[in-house]
Amino acid sequence: MTHTSLPFDAQKAASLLADAASGADDGDIYVQRSRSESYVFDDGRLKSAAFDTASGFGLRVVAGEASGNAHSGELSLEAISRAADTARQAKRGYSGSLADGPTPTNRRLYQPIDPTEAPDFNVKTGLLAEIDAWVRAKDPRTVQVSVSLAGSHEEIDIIRPGGEMFHDIRPLVRLNISVTLEKDGRRESASSGAGGRAAYEEWIKPSRWQALAERAIRKASVNLESIPTPAGEMDVVLGPGWPAVMLHEAVGHGLEGDFNRKGTSVYSGRVGEQVAAKGVTVIDDGTIDARRGSLSIDDEGTPTNRTVLIEDGVLKGYMQDRQNARLMGVAPTGNGRREAYDATIMPRMTNTIMMGGNHEPDEIVASIKRGIWAVDFGGGQVDITSGNFVFQCTEAYLVENGKVVAPVKNATLIGHGPTALSQVSMIGNDFAMDDGVGTCGKAGQSVPVGVGQPTLKMSGLTVGGAG
Repeated sequence: MTHTSLPFDAQKAASLLADAASGADDGDIYVQRSRSESYVFDDGRLKSAAFDTASGFGLRVVAGEASGNAHSGELSLEAISRAADTARQAKRGYSGSLADGPTPTNRRLYQPIDPTEAPDFNVKTGLLAEIDAWVRAKDPRTVQVSVSLAGSHEEIDIIRPGGEMFHDIRPLVRLNISVTLEKDGRRESASSGAGGRAAYEEWIKPSRWQALAERAIRKASVNLESIPTPAGEMDVVLGPGWPAVMLHEAVGHGLEGDFNRKGTSVYSGRVGEQVAAKGVTVIDDGTIDARRGSLSIDDEGTPTNRTVLIEDGVLKGYMQDRQNARLMGVAPTGNGRREAYDATIMPRMTNTIMMGGNHEPDEIVASIKRGIWAVDFGGGQVDITSGNFVFQCTEAYLVENGKVVAPVKNATLIGHGPTALSQVSMIGNDFAMDDGVGTCGKAGQSVPVGVGQPTLKMSGLTVGGAG
């Protein structure tokens, strides 16, 4: 897939922007053209098939803490001129100098392909039917199967006031399998998914989707044998990979630049302080090839980075877009993101990970006197100002005297992000990334993200749940 020419004169658009941004700190035009598709196979039939296209631009003028934003679904110089007249209002009474633009890069972390073009409709829908039949044949306890497949292709152009242009083509796909099993009148459900910035082929080959289906079946089967979760304060071991979603929510959001500039994060003003146990190193890395959260450039044109946030327990810095970085007197980190052309730029995570240690995973689980081994997670929420979080486990086990006693149902983990990080006592050597299913919400905007971590042990989390 090659770069499609813009339907208007880019240099004339840059001139309109330059006039609107004169005397401001920053400004750009973000042009987005996208195609997406999604299929859902449910209850033995194709339930839905959706195909969408979208195009438009957002024009921004930044003056100090103010940002004038205007957008349109019409890609024309006339629409850009109208947007420029609106966005320029942000600089009323302001006198600044236009910041230098991002440094261009030729780095590409994914191929410029279009997942919506191939394979064709019949192959995609036939695959979903095949997965449904395979799961039902694999386990006779199956009473419900839901399979979804989604893909998108986004073409991004960023135009600066001086006429500089930044371009990116971003593919994204995801396969998800949900299974419900029944035994002796009891039903339990579980799901498994995978995806990334590539073509469908990686995720729809039999070896890959069968492994996902088997994982969903296993998780549902485990939950059929689960017992009520004991409540109380206890040690908790988190598994590798996706359980790092707790790190993302409980710690990551608090390290985004806007919350810290405004003083609303528990980490505000604490750079250089010990905020986690020694051995804990947290990084936001948008540069990993083909990962769901990776970007060759962010939505301002800044190349993404491997940004060390916490090193050996010490807070090193925050994730920054251009505006917050300028106001805080630091360099942008390539974390300026937006959901779409009609949304505002904010500092957001890409792939947020905790680095590995030197303990064997079995050794970590065996160290639990009485506690929970949380292998997989569902949803969670965090209060940025207080740092308090609540997470639900979708697969977890009660461990006593180093031995797994039984799976537990509806376990929730309750704690305080900075306190939990300070109570990390063992870090495993089995670092893993998630399978590529993460979506992060902030201020009403959703963007794809990734997480990763090794097995790790935290002391003194509050565990709650019900049978």
